[in-house]
Amino acid sequence: MYRVLVANRGEIAVRIIRALREMGMESVAIYAVGDEDSLHVKLADDAVCIGQPNPLDSYLHIRKILSAAEITNANAIHPGYGFLSESPVFAEKVESEGLYFIGPTKETMKLMGDKITARQTVDQAGVPVIPGSKSSVEDIEEIEKLAEEIGYPLVIKAASGGGGKGIRIVKDESQLERAFKEAKSEGNKYFNDDRVYVEAFIPVAKHVEVQVLGDGQGQYIHLGERDCSVQRKNQKLIEESPCSALSDEKREKICNDAVKVARAAQYRSAGTIEFLVTEDAYYFIEMNARIQVEHTVTEMRTDIDLVRQQLLIMKNGQLDLKQEDISFKGHVIEARINAEDPEKGFRPTPGTVQRLHFPHGFNIRVDSLLYSGYTVSSYYDSLVAKVIVKGEFRQHAIEKLKVTLDELVIDGFKTTADFLYALLSYPPYFEGDAKEVDIKFLDRHNIFKEVTENEN
Repeated sequence: MYRVLVANRGEIAVRIIRALREMGMESVAIYAVGDEDSLHVKLADDAVCIGQPNPLDSYLHIRKILSAAEITNANAIHPGYGFLSESPVFAEKVESEGLYFIGPTKETMKLMGDKITARQTVDQAGVPVIPGSKSSVEDIEEIEKLAEEIGYPLVIKAASGGGGKGIRIVKDESQLERAFKEAKSEGNKYFNDDRVYVEAFIPVAKHVEVQVLGDGQGQYIHLGERDCSVQRKNQKLIEESPCSALSDEKREKICNDAVKVARAAQYRSAGTIEFLVTEDAYYFIEMNARIQVEHTVTEMRTDIDLVRQQLLIMKNGQLDLKQEDISFKGHVIEARINAEDPEKGFRPTPGTVQRLHFPHGFNIRVDSLLYSGYTVSSYYDSLVAKVIVKGEFRQHAIEKLKVTLDELVIDGFKTTADFLYALLSYPPYFEGDAKEVDIKFLDRHNIFKEVTENEN
């Protein structure tokens, strides 16, 4: 009997526990003080309080999580996304306790988590990387030589960076020395690693990612791409599949290259390969060695349950799906509903759910942690629901999502639902303007204001 501890909270913990229940596997929830009434705790077969609300004392505390696994006789751990999901230290400690880590191996995490070794691995696999340094750069002179090849502007990045830390855009040579020192300093401060590397700066591009599955034993497949270009401060707001800006030829190349990356990394479980896509080219950015928030988009388009596949890889020791088993149907769009107020700079709006109604209908899915009376905490990510729809084609999916968002009711605090409705109505997005809707799209437009002006 598999007994899986879910080392997470929120909607992804609920999602994983439901998959475990469907497969006849037992689930163990962990929770912090204040999370005892959370939906994932209510649904699990067992639950353990592991600390105070501060994540460092609970959801990021490895020893406490492993202790919870021990006292509940768990024999596997699913990390979900966020928190410790991409920590090779956590994966290593889980395995050292004799437990199965539902995700990639610690070796893969180390390889792909280090931006420099990831670039080297991908380059050797024959997959395009952004022009830049082959390894870490040690001094200004080395960057100046690189600048002669790739030109300005360029970007200096921390090798172990993430979350926007340790990144500096250099517009010309006069900014080079300061940017170099700052990137190294931030890398050392946040990641205990002052190595940096250099890439050409690509100001205008789409963010396209490819879902992959692998067993680490030689079987690797892709499940198509997702367009995640609509972002605010590097946080995705809307994801869709397929990416309407890709030709069939380019789509096939990107997806096949994603499989090459998974194979080169000997990847096990579900993962995502991210690319920057310009009009003329595409480049590998990074690999997300975990299940993604937006995995639901791929699930609706392929009818493949990705969490179930993760559990089957654990159970069978191999991936039984073949590439020819994967087929695609329709156009799928996901809207992330956050407890934030868009009219006040997307300020978090924790509160208690007074009234709740989730829409239902053909090809409509809602994943959420909410129920009437539930209180959203201020300690964690503001995502409270994901609304996913499938249409026959893109405009049909957009109209379906608008109708679905219009029916959605979450009373008790402000959410981003109205903002997303306005975004879906905004002509460049609705019409699929590939040149306009890139990763800087929301930086250039006040969506609420422009949609209102167009309506008047």
